[in-house]
Amino acid sequence: MAAKDHKSDRRNKVGNHAQVGGIETSILDNGLGKGTRIAWVNTGSGLRYKVVIDRGLDIVDAFYNQYSLAWLSHAGVTAPRPDANRGLEWLYSFAGGLLTTCGLTHVGGPETDEFGQRGLHGRISNLPGELESVVQPDLTEEKPRMSITAVVKQSQVFGPSLELKRTISSTIGEPSIRIHDIVTNVGNTPVPHMILYHCNFGWPLVDEGTEIVCKGKWVSRGMDMDNAVFNSKCNFRKCQKPLDSHRGGGEGCAFIDVAADKNRMCTVGLYNRGLGLALVMKYQKKQLPWLSNWQHWGPGEYVTALEPGTNPPIGQAKARKQKKLIHIAPGKSKTYDLEMTVLTDKRQISRFLKTAGQ
Repeated sequence: MAAKDHKSDRRNKVGNHAQVGGIETSILDNGLGKGTRIAWVNTGSGLRYKVVIDRGLDIVDAFYNQYSLAWLSHAGVTAPRPDANRGLEWLYSFAGGLLTTCGLTHVGGPETDEFGQRGLHGRISNLPGELESVVQPDLTEEKPRMSITAVVKQSQVFGPSLELKRTISSTIGEPSIRIHDIVTNVGNTPVPHMILYHCNFGWPLVDEGTEIVCKGKWVSRGMDMDNAVFNSKCNFRKCQKPLDSHRGGGEGCAFIDVAADKNRMCTVGLYNRGLGLALVMKYQKKQLPWLSNWQHWGPGEYVTALEPGTNPPIGQAKARKQKKLIHIAPGKSKTYDLEMTVLTDKRQISRFLKTAGQ
């Protein structure tokens, strides 16, 4: 039997791209997120996800067919708080979600030094985007691509002044998300720079026995609750059942030096054997040399995160002391690319496990 010509089918049988997939923008009208702009992206492959335009183009809800991929906090999407940059204020509006961006000048806990005061994980996730474009899929193309682009300004008079230009794109029929970020110093002095992609995964993708697939050197963050998880006697590469020890602020965190392939590409992810479902993340080691794994198995607050970053979440002060704090010169930029793909094909999953597993 001849291969099906889907391009011809789309051109001759579909008059509106929304019948197949695309991007739909809207404004939330209720609850903590009232007035917040969002965009639902439907890839037509079973993968659909919610981009929050007013939260730095972060991605919150994400589904593959009937399965949720992301962990959502109790609050979920909230309105942005551009003033939130002290202490633990970041936690009040943390939606969890498939992607929460941390930075752009600080990643880690609250701190104060001679260079200023910085709250948990910086400001970028609490800043609205200035929408530049929404490109809908052209169904006459072989691979109809769609994208949403916005600029997020993290700025103050007398500096620092940074811009994040983010494009999120997908292709009709492909269960993948591509994030392309350009961070530019639009001020007139060098600016400290840290960025971390806080990717939060939840049930049912994350469940008892779900495998955390990552090849490289794992090191506990060093706190007692981290050491209780990340040690030679504990299988920290398998997701655990809900733990009483993780009620409240109980958690474990490790920093990972991921082993890249010959093209310097890092491949990590999660695999739920029971669902026959894997989520794969790919990024360049040169761009994002560190990966953090957050495990928080609290009853009713059940999540693990994989977090590629320029640094682990150690804070600006410690990165400076280690001489690992990046600075962006005036007019210069840093570029980052991250891709997430859902796999259900057994052969593809087998290749992923062979490539990225131990």
